[in-house]
Order: sequence, then C-alpha cells, then structure tokens
Amino acid sequence: MELFYRKEGQGPVIVIVHGLYGSSDNWMNMGKRLAENYTVYMVDQRNHGHSPFSDDHSFDGMKADLAEFFEQHHIEKATLIGHSMGGKTAMWFAADYPEKIEKLVIADIAPKDYLQTKDSSQYALHRNILLAMQELDFSRIKKRQDVDDLLAERIDDSRTRQFLLKSIEKDKKTKLYKWRLNVEVLYEYLDEIVGGVNRLWFDDRIPITNYPVIFIRGLKSNYITDEEIPLIKEIYPDARIVDIPGAGHWLHAEKPDEFMEAVMQCC
Repeated sequence: MELFYRKEGQGPVIVIVHGLYGSSDNWMNMGKRLAENYTVYMVDQRNHGHSPFSDDHSFDGMKADLAEFFEQHHIEKATLIGHSMGGKTAMWFAADYPEKIEKLVIADIAPKDYLQTKDSSQYALHRNILLAMQELDFSRIKKRQDVDDLLAERIDDSRTRQFLLKSIEKDKKTKLYKWRLNVEVLYEYLDEIVGGVNRLWFDDRIPITNYPVIFIRGLKSNYITDEEIPLIKEIYPDARIVDIPGAGHWLHAEKPDEFMEAVMQCC
C-alpha cells in the first residue's frame, strides 16, 4: 500500500508513525522542528488521514506498509519514531527489519497486551469512542461544532473530542462532512490494536539489542506505568525510559519542548 506522507528538511532520516485516530498532520510542528537537522518523513498509516482505506488493519499489514515505504523512498536506515498504535507498528517493523533501524523511539506505549489489564480500560475507552464515531449521522451536521455536540453525548473528555475533530473533512461531491478514518474497520480490528505486539509476539526474538531503543512516557498517562518497565526491559534490556512530568498520552502535543529534548537525547 502506498502511504500518504509529508516530508521536511535534509540530513539523516527520521520516520514518524502516528497513533490511532491520528495522521501526519498531528506531527507537523514536531516534524518541522526535527527538520532543522534531519530529513523527516511523517506518514499516514492505512485507514487514517490521506492514505488508502483497507479492510485489513492488522499490525502485519501496517508493518508491510512501512517496509514498502522504506523501499519506495530508498531509505536504507532511519530513526523510527512511533506513538501509541504507531509505536506498536514501529516495534513490529523494527523486529523484522533491524538493519533498517538507526534508533527506535517509542512514545507512550508498551509492548503489552492491553486487553489483559485488570479492567481492560484501554479497550473500553476506544470501543466507546469508535461506537460514538460510527453512530454519528453526518446528514445532521451543518458545522464542526455540531460534531462536537453529538460526540459529547458519548465522550466526556473535550480534549479527545477536539483531537477527533481534526479527522473530519467535507466530501467534495456530497458536501457533507465525513471521517478521514475507516471507523468500521478500526472497530473490527480493535482487539488487535489494543492487544497486539505484545510479549508473546516477540517470544523468539528476545532479547532485542540490535539498535538503541528509548521509551518516552507521559507521567499523567497510564499506558506505560512502572509495572510495564520490567516487560520493556525483558524485551529491550538496554532500553532507556524517559519521563515527561505533566504530560498525558499525547505528550508530543502537550509538552513539545520536553518531548523534543527527549528525542534529541536519543538522536
């Protein structure tokens, strides 16, 4: 699959892979900052943004997309930055293509089956979001504020709603708003998105020491808690963990200076 991408700068290559509901748009500010010293590619993963939609949203499919992207753009080696779902894509790609990885930077996600948490909170959260998105009747939508009002009936957090609003656009033919996300397929693959790329997936590869690895976590987020650090260290024994106080899951947007500093420690 040929992924949509944005490119900035010159120099050693950095490839950035966004998370669930995201796109390359969400990384433009960070990409431009990194582009002062690097060639930065920001991709839209399948079923997101301007990349093609597919009936498949497996991590194997997203790994193959990234491999094709590296080949198409003649990228011999790159620092790979992945956030959330994109972090899992990045870990899975790096495990199969270690020769392509200069450094691996994972933002606020662990190589963990989040379906196995005590309350499966991540699954419940995303299931509620995707159901709310599917139930939205765009024929009733006259302006973007209408989308926020309807989503608020199911999604309390205004920051999450504002993030989702970045993924609507007007259809050129119908003139109606629509999602730039393949919501139905994302819902169908939610089990894999939340549970995939976990300890069992790496079973025949541990320990991974082929390339430097850094995990950046927001201390207000619950995606990488202290409980996940032994798991990370089992798979990546030399990994560094960098904390950003006051940051939640979207740490690159919430604390851009601190996130930039953490990335530059690695790069």
